[in-house]
Amino acid sequence: MLKWQRFCERRGAPVLAFRGRKRLFTRSHAGILYAGTDRGSVMRQVGGFLVLAFTALLPWLGPASAQNWPTRPVTMVVPFAAGGGTDVLGRILGRRLSEVLGQQVIIENVGGAGGMVGSSRVAKAPPDGYQFVVGSRADAINQTLYKNPLYNLRTDLLPVVLVADQPTVMVARKDFPAANLREFIDYAKKNQSTMQFGSAGAGSTGFIDCSLFNAAIGVNITHVPYRGGGPAMQDLIAGRIDYFCTLTGTAVPQIRSELIKAVAVFTPDRAPMLPNVPSAREQGFTAVEASTWFGFFVPKGTPTSIVQRLRDATVETMETKSVQEQLLTSGAIVVAPERRSTEYLRRFVDTEIEKNGAPIKAAGISME
Repeated sequence: MLKWQRFCERRGAPVLAFRGRKRLFTRSHAGILYAGTDRGSVMRQVGGFLVLAFTALLPWLGPASAQNWPTRPVTMVVPFAAGGGTDVLGRILGRRLSEVLGQQVIIENVGGAGGMVGSSRVAKAPPDGYQFVVGSRADAINQTLYKNPLYNLRTDLLPVVLVADQPTVMVARKDFPAANLREFIDYAKKNQSTMQFGSAGAGSTGFIDCSLFNAAIGVNITHVPYRGGGPAMQDLIAGRIDYFCTLTGTAVPQIRSELIKAVAVFTPDRAPMLPNVPSAREQGFTAVEASTWFGFFVPKGTPTSIVQRLRDATVETMETKSVQEQLLTSGAIVVAPERRSTEYLRRFVDTEIEKNGAPIKAAGISME
């Protein structure tokens, strides 16, 4: 007791008489006075207070960190290889988004399985907002196309905001012997056994759109999958494959440079970034209409305040004139303001899964 009494006195803590027993008082670093008959009693009170204080603070720790988000670089996962339409869009948005958030947005390409590998990684990431994925129509397709998808788009990822649309365009090697879609179809029917078409991977939007096109014209053509639109485009330019259904973001620069041949866009009308390329409908083919949407998704359980902060920062990025111009030049069109709410994207995902699932089932297309 004397040792503990001297310890308290050296720190200015009084030792008082209380009901015949000496009672020790000392102060914590927070200035709170604790009482006890011995050192253990005091320390037990200090420990008990700290536990209670920490417990009381727990509900506030999450929101506080969310309100300060981000405090370090954020990773944007692009689930396809560099050079494709998704990658181009992600990099255009990422540069400006870094400025808006005040932290660097790191672009990481994680390709494979038609985009499922990258999306699955984000679905399994910590729900702290430091990883988000550029989701797309491919994610909706994969929910039906694969017998056992790596994630559930409805429940494993939270929608943040719908960003842009990109038309689908069919392109062929530069020396392909067809000047329009009708001539292309005639040639394909006569030479299907020797032709090959590429895609950004089994399950990608281009794979589905070309597969539906092939089924509609009654041909069976060998599919060559790649890890993204960029590698597929390189082989098309080199003449190693015959044609490719892809996003305008992947194809516009090569079409303008006349490195490849544009056959048709699969939107009802001509695409604004390719005004000289007729639509398939314009050329008399109406069996397939296709475009792709893009949006940001985070892991389930991510705090609402972080989702809202990322959504607001993305909308500010989308409204930047230079970003809109770059996206349009690359082949993408920023979505209208009424389509930019988190709730809109949630409902949109539901309809897209059903919309894309129907033709996949009807055509009997399936992947393991």
